[in-house]
Amino acid sequence: MLAVGIVTEVFGPHGAELPGFDFALCTQRPGPVPTDLGVPLTIAHGLDRLLAADLVIVLPWAGFRTPPPPAVLDALSAAHERGALVAAHCVGAFALAAAGLLDGRRATTHWRFAGLFAHRHPGVRVEPDALYIDEGRILTGAGAAAGFDLCLHLLRREYGAAVANTVARDVVLPSHRDGGQAQYLAAPVPADCGDGRLADVLAWARENLHEPLPVAELARRAVMSKRSFARRFTAATGTTPHAWLRSLRLSSAEELLETTDLPVEEIARRVGYGSAAVLREQFVRRRGVPPRSYRRSFTTTP
Repeated sequence: MLAVGIVTEVFGPHGAELPGFDFALCTQRPGPVPTDLGVPLTIAHGLDRLLAADLVIVLPWAGFRTPPPPAVLDALSAAHERGALVAAHCVGAFALAAAGLLDGRRATTHWRFAGLFAHRHPGVRVEPDALYIDEGRILTGAGAAAGFDLCLHLLRREYGAAVANTVARDVVLPSHRDGGQAQYLAAPVPADCGDGRLADVLAWARENLHEPLPVAELARRAVMSKRSFARRFTAATGTTPHAWLRSLRLSSAEELLETTDLPVEEIARRVGYGSAAVLREQFVRRRGVPPRSYRRSFTTTP
């Protein structure tokens, strides 16, 4: 039920200013479907609903240790063959692997079942620590709340940072966590890390992205040594201060590129890069395209 709630929340209605999705749940046999909460869901659509879907997300199910029926595997393969995006949340990846869609590809699943996944499907390059893995038209995500990360990544990839950030704000989540970030964290949301001093410093950094923000300054504001700060930061967020700042700067640059007509030089200054050239280098390295190309693809300004 958690997975159903996640996809419903992300792809459900969020107001007229955001894209609307023709969202539906489907199953092999329409009708009442049992859930882990003991409350059945009545599913109206069968596998024929996949015939026109642009995006298919396989959700986790209790019987994942047994391969799905051939009709389900055939429907997933057919959706992929005709060009749909196919994704899986948590142990839903077992279904994609059983359909042969993950052979030779990288994939992830819930860390608790990654060993079983690798044993069952040796042709899949399993990355048990990743939050999600994007292989183009096939994506897999980790378990539980990491489903939000997968869905928000899909929104960001297809519609840009502004849309993904708006939905993230609606559901009170961080707008972006890199797919390579560790699954199992002491406190996976940097904005609410459970450490008052550290949380205050992160909030201050967000408000001062135009500054250089060296780790020494962040540690000083947290009243810690650099070594202690780096250790506690990584324990709380699953990433390093440098990687967190880089992700934050790029995410902020994306939103400014989409929602403003500011020159790239000014955007670079506002997010803390010394020049447009530095921003361009980071953008190409991390996003695959230069800032101006990104703006042409996702801009929302007239």
